[in-house]
Amino acid sequence: MDPDRRRSLLAGVLFLLTFATSIPGALLYGPVLTDPRFVLGVGSATPVLAGALLEVALIIANLGTALALYPVLRRTSPSLALGYVVARVMESTLIAVGILSLLSVVTLREDAGGGATASTVVIAQALVALHGWTFLLGPGFVVGIGNGLMLGWMLHRARLVPRGWAWFGMIGGPLVSLSGVAVLLGAYEQVSAWSFVATLPEVVWELFLGIYLTVHGFHVPKAREARPVELVGAVGQVG
Repeated sequence: MDPDRRRSLLAGVLFLLTFATSIPGALLYGPVLTDPRFVLGVGSATPVLAGALLEVALIIANLGTALALYPVLRRTSPSLALGYVVARVMESTLIAVGILSLLSVVTLREDAGGGATASTVVIAQALVALHGWTFLLGPGFVVGIGNGLMLGWMLHRARLVPRGWAWFGMIGGPLVSLSGVAVLLGAYEQVSAWSFVATLPEVVWELFLGIYLTVHGFHVPKAREARPVELVGAVGQVG
């Protein structure tokens, strides 16, 4: 298999893995995020631990997409390709901080043994709030710059994906980041119809990348495909 095809296949599978880990992981966090009594011992901590494991896999997939695409992207723009890797690292770091904050709530719950004090509840709520901010600044802001705008522009410029689809990244990415700023300034809630609409193009873009790169590989423009044939004909005429 061609090296670039291997890279595209790996990147595509990892993009699909981000969907398989991020969405179930967020759902499994439900008990600790929505029930203030969780730290008091209400409900099971197993779903939260399972969600943490899925998000660890999400971090691996995020970093893997950057490493798989970097050798190809640097041919277009070495500085932007490196910037994309840095953006993925920043996003993954914020996700990791969010994981640690919720695991700390589980530890408080176990140490309290059902006898949590008011201060324990306050600490747990602060840790849950920290997770909310990491989610806003990571998947809700940095991903729009790196995985949306920067990656979309490089793939568009190199024509590695159909250009019409690359616009989903270049438009959807800034929308995600602007939505994150709007939530930060209190314009609307992070979980709202406005946030969903602003995030949808980026979701479509990443899902497209996962499917397209896995099934098809990098796009090769027709002009580039015909070039070797034209060169052979020119050599024949000279001979």
